[in-house]
Amino acid sequence: MTKLLFLLLLTGFTMISFAQDQREFSYSEGDTTYVVKRYVFMLLNKGEMRSQDSSEAAQIQEQHLAHLNHLSESGKLIVAGPFEEAGDYRGLLIFDVETVDEALKLEAEDPAVKSGRLSMEAFYWWGAKGTVIR
Repeated sequence: MTKLLFLLLLTGFTMISFAQDQREFSYSEGDTTYVVKRYVFMLLNKGEMRSQDSSEAAQIQEQHLAHLNHLSESGKLIVAGPFEEAGDYRGLLIFDVETVDEALKLEAEDPAVKSGRLSMEAFYWWGAKGTVIR
């Protein structure tokens, strides 16, 4: 398994250098073909504006979850979740969109980001297409 993962990563980075505009590539080993796809991985970090009272913070959290549900229903957000006791790192999002800029624009509309309770950073991440987290 470690050998396969290494080969996937090596092949992936080689393919990225040849076709930066492509979001997917295939790798075959024997009679098995693996498809790897580029996603946008986003960290949600503790924001600088966290002085809201508990009632306002709860309302922002409710709106934040509604925003994430909307993105999920649209098919653009495929994974979301908080970190447990992570300090400044509050959660992660994985977007199925073309660019980092697109993901940043989508998440900039999140009430928790708009209020300053959360900040964000994003970058490209390659993962096996169709991976299911159980």
